Amino acid sequence: MELELLAKDDKSGDKGCPSVYLSDTGEFVVQGAGLNDSDFAKLANPLPGETAVRISPEIVLAAVEHYRRRGM
Repeated sequence: MELELLAKDDKSGDKGCPSVYLSDTGEFVVQGAGLNDSDFAKLANPLPGETAVRISPEIVLAAVEHYRRRGM
């Protein structure tokens, strides 16, 4: 899978997260801190193998803006 970084939290330095990528399949990939077990249990119907991460709205919106500028 090829990934293009769309947006990353500037406060995380050269490494870290949260980040949003665009894959070569056209899907978004989100990197972030995982939920703890009690918060994960609050999700509606997670399927086996799924995970969830926390990410700020600002990073999601920045990724969408970058995606739109690319003409997608």
